[in-house]
Amino acid sequence: MKKIAVIYHSAHGHTEHIAIQVAAGIRAVSKADATLLKAEDATAEPNGILQFDGLIFGSPTYLGGVSGQFKTFMDSTGPLWRRQQLKGKLAAGFTVSSLPAGDKQSTLGAMFTFSMQHGMLWVGNAILPEQHAGVPYDEAANRLGSWSGLMAQAMHSSPADGFPSGDIKTARMFGHNFAETLERLGTPPLIRSNPLKAPA
Repeated sequence: MKKIAVIYHSAHGHTEHIAIQVAAGIRAVSKADATLLKAEDATAEPNGILQFDGLIFGSPTYLGGVSGQFKTFMDSTGPLWRRQQLKGKLAAGFTVSSLPAGDKQSTLGAMFTFSMQHGMLWVGNAILPEQHAGVPYDEAANRLGSWSGLMAQAMHSSPADGFPSGDIKTARMFGHNFAETLERLGTPPLIRSNPLKAPA
């Protein structure tokens, strides 16, 4: 059984709602399980994320980047970085804003860079936008056209579940694809030394 953590910060419940949908997609894969983990809790005990084979990060987009709480989580993993303890694990990311664009790409870029610095392997959003096949825009998977990660749009002042149905569908497909990718690749061994270093 592959263990995947969905690590997220959510101020008003919107990002949490998408995290729940991503976890549902993961659990639809028979050999995968998902744990929802708030960024604040992961910050308090960063070593706890070492037990997972894959990590999916989620944050609202605030002023063109991750939230302060999520950045605090990222910074708390410094000791893990120094020991390269996350190397080889799969990673992915998602973000929510109230506008179709909202500079969400910057948030995904921050998560990608964070994952690369830890030596993790990034899984994108391999879902073709369904509106090109005639599906109504609000019902279409990947209607926002994001391939580097999952983007969702929460309508301004909407309730936590106030998303177009296409974004909910996309979140579940995103989690499902991540879990299937992890199953195909298996769990790579942690490489602590430099395999290219010449012998003494």
